[in-house]
Amino acid sequence: MRPTDAPLDNLHGGRKGQCLVLSAPSGAGKSTLVARLRAEFPGFAYSISCTTRAPRQGEEDGVHYHFLTRETFISRRDAGYFAEWAEVHGNFYGTPKGPVEEMLGKGQDILFDIDVQGAMQLKRVFPQALYVFILPPTREVLEKRLRGRGTDAEDVIAKRLKNALGELKEAANFDYLIINDDLEEAADELRAVYVAGRARAVCRPGLLPGLLAQWESA
Repeated sequence: MRPTDAPLDNLHGGRKGQCLVLSAPSGAGKSTLVARLRAEFPGFAYSISCTTRAPRQGEEDGVHYHFLTRETFISRRDAGYFAEWAEVHGNFYGTPKGPVEEMLGKGQDILFDIDVQGAMQLKRVFPQALYVFILPPTREVLEKRLRGRGTDAEDVIAKRLKNALGELKEAANFDYLIINDDLEEAADELRAVYVAGRARAVCRPGLLPGLLAQWESA
């Protein structure tokens, strides 16, 4: 391939990666949509999170998680090391900011399957990411899906439905709202958001200057 035949992004500094951030109430079908998107686009980069919980059998430090002491985690948190963090069941979890910035700089896209709290923290650090909220079509459908799992007790289902209300109230802070009623349609919409996002000007900072330079040097 001659240089003039190469993709324009490669000629003008390369495409920057983008973050695709997905949130949804439990039972909305987010995991299914994520799996379908990853199957079609297997090149999504993976950010290794940090946690203060003990490693489980078979887990390796630096592979599954970065396992930190509580003191180290808090110190890093207070120093602004994390793009987002949360305390779950007495343990801290967090996403290191530096590796995410490095991967984006190399043109790698990153998919975050994360709760609303984490998504809103990410939005403060990475405001140019794509924020997608997956909605159930109705409350009744969500409850039916939760019961259909056959794994949750009544009190757990009630808690998930109550939490869903609070999460839905945050949906207006997301860029895109996708109703997961028809799976194929929802998957198509999510795919469209991701593919269109790759063409945003913010992901192609060198493209226009490079093209304009051709006119200026002609």
